[in-house]
Amino acid sequence: MMEINSVIKVENIWKEYRLGVDSIGSFGNLVRSLFSSSVNSENRAQENDRTLKGTSNYIWALQDVCFEVKRGEVLSILGKNGAGKSTILKIISRVVSPTRGQIKIKGSIASLLEVGTGFHPDLTGRENIFLNGSILGMSKHEIKNRFDEIVAFSGVERYIDTPVKKYSSGMYVRLAFAIAAHLEPEILIVDEVLAVGDVEFQKQCLGKMKAVSGEGRTVIFVSHNIAAVRSFCTRAVLLEKGRVAFTGSVDQAINHYISVGVDTSHNIGSQIWKAEDAPGFDEVRFREIALLSESSDEVCTTVFTSSSFRIQLIYEVLNKIQGGRLILSLRDRNGVVIFNSTNHSEDSGLKNPGVYKVECLIPGNLLNRGSYVVYLHMGIPGVKVLVQGQPFLRFDVISDGSHGSLYPENWGGIIAPKLNWVTKV
Repeated sequence: MMEINSVIKVENIWKEYRLGVDSIGSFGNLVRSLFSSSVNSENRAQENDRTLKGTSNYIWALQDVCFEVKRGEVLSILGKNGAGKSTILKIISRVVSPTRGQIKIKGSIASLLEVGTGFHPDLTGRENIFLNGSILGMSKHEIKNRFDEIVAFSGVERYIDTPVKKYSSGMYVRLAFAIAAHLEPEILIVDEVLAVGDVEFQKQCLGKMKAVSGEGRTVIFVSHNIAAVRSFCTRAVLLEKGRVAFTGSVDQAINHYISVGVDTSHNIGSQIWKAEDAPGFDEVRFREIALLSESSDEVCTTVFTSSSFRIQLIYEVLNKIQGGRLILSLRDRNGVVIFNSTNHSEDSGLKNPGVYKVECLIPGNLLNRGSYVVYLHMGIPGVKVLVQGQPFLRFDVISDGSHGSLYPENWGGIIAPKLNWVTKV
């Protein structure tokens, strides 16, 4: 039974997909499903584990998923790529149906999932605002009252009467978020699609979501930005291979997520992916990543505070790209960002299909003693995500006393730079 203050109850949700077949459906898929209905899906479908070789054309994207969301709660759904986050959001948003189980919902939902979800491409931005408002049950008068605020927030005033099929991905997301957040749904669902926008717009969106939650409305938020999850969300659900691995406090969920977020089947200082498992999409795939010493190609799992080291990435361009940029985010095990760095000034030009190697040198006498996680993201700013940002490497920094004999093992602070000091008489 659904609690009085709950707005969403997910009950024993299973979702099966047939590989190579569109799950949302054509008539042909329906006919095929009727002929195969005698086959027990529980026997034919395999767990969605990318590290294992498949022996079936059917996989379980979700398995027996259960959780509740309370009114006014800001819930994060965490998990590696392929864990089932987007699938459960689509089911909650009624974009797809579960294979088994049910979801009970109280209130209107506005969802920002994939770029373009909920828009009619041939309609203008103005027309799509009114269309989405009508879907949410708002009157034309109510939509008009919020229209100027939506357009101002989106920043697409000049193109508001242009068909949205001519918008860039960034413009699409700006308008879609503005509509979803300003038309006052009782439940707002936001997927990682915000990563398409620029940094300032992401901050703007997070601020708006905080305001929405402050009004007592419910937010479900999916992001690999651990710092945003920690500061914004009140509770978390962690998915692993389509199952709920943890439900509870944000801090506990993040600690568990980071501990399993890196593929430990390889050395913690490096990862090598098979082509079919490599992170990325149609244009770019990561192939190898490693933490190397400054002067050799020796893989490191631990470095001294005084040692410089390199982060080396090998990636493959499958289809020609223009303006692709890498962002490296170094974080501690609590998700606190130590620093971010991008190769924008070094290389953001045209890249033809082929294999590329890029390195970033981290200087010695910078990091404090502790454990660190390397996140990498690749995209075309304001246009497209090429490789979704996520944790790829772990390593430890240990003190070698380079700061002197005073506090050699417990130097306070997030970083511990060794600075030049000069005494003048």
